[in-house]
Amino acid sequence: MRFALSTEQQDFAASLRDLLASAKTPDVIRSWGAGEHDQGRKLLRRLADTGVFGLGIAEEFGGLGDHPVDLVTAFVEVGRAGVPGPLVESAAAIPALLEALQDNASAELWLPRIADGAALGSLVLHPSTPRALDADVCDVVLHSDGSALHYGNTASSARSVDAARRLYEVDPAESIATGADVTQSTAAAFDRAALACAAQLLGAGYATLDMATEYAKGRVQFGRPIGEFQAIKHHLADAMVSLEMAKPLLYGAAVAVANNHPTASRDISAAKVACGDAAYRAARKSLQTHGAIGYTAEYDLSLWLTKIRALLVAWGTPAIHRQRVADSLRTVS
Repeated sequence: MRFALSTEQQDFAASLRDLLASAKTPDVIRSWGAGEHDQGRKLLRRLADTGVFGLGIAEEFGGLGDHPVDLVTAFVEVGRAGVPGPLVESAAAIPALLEALQDNASAELWLPRIADGAALGSLVLHPSTPRALDADVCDVVLHSDGSALHYGNTASSARSVDAARRLYEVDPAESIATGADVTQSTAAAFDRAALACAAQLLGAGYATLDMATEYAKGRVQFGRPIGEFQAIKHHLADAMVSLEMAKPLLYGAAVAVANNHPTASRDISAAKVACGDAAYRAARKSLQTHGAIGYTAEYDLSLWLTKIRALLVAWGTPAIHRQRVADSLRTVS
């Protein structure tokens, strides 16, 4: 089977890339990490105006109800640009969680506001996601232990390797729902968040590869651009192959979600592992190409290096997702 993005999806991705390229996201990332959110909130509102926050929300709740491939396409560009903020939580996890609940009161309250960019949300899913991202700037914070869903109160903060990913402990407060309904909705939220996170990783990996390629064209040693040396060519080619091999798994997982395929959770986990491995390889090859300057805080590449490192363990560690794939294959066999 041949899979390719439609013309409309390609145009959507191109428009997002143009918007984000003009937004000077390195400045936005640094400001967000310093606790200054005005630039970031303006950028997130611009993304909401393009429909990004409504892609995973049903039309009855004010969203676009689009195909999961559209969500993945958007998050590849979000990851490529390194956009900070609780995008996975707001645009993917919380919509999946609230729409899966039998009682839609909370969905009716929050999803229209998230879809139009008026609200941001964050989410704790114990034990896989024990801290809420950017809870201090969110309008709604949810807390689920797998059997009970509550609104959450922000408690203490925790450090992240990525300064622009600000993590918070959350205490459960007002109850929303309990029982098997919560268990199912929590699983749906985890899957959708892992899918969006995998897309972010793929996009971030492409960004580091692009930075390394540009650097290799301009950096001269022994009278020649270092990009002409075979060792550099092989480094960058290895990174590109890894990213291109991960891409079909990502989009295949999105198709499986759309079709409610019984292997969708396994496919998402396979995509998260593959995109994480590929992004990490691209980041490492890019750092090797740049040398020590690449990880200095003043150099933009460092923003993507730390983001990739943080996203690798966000919404399920590689070990968790590999185990899900293995368990699924054992069940089939």
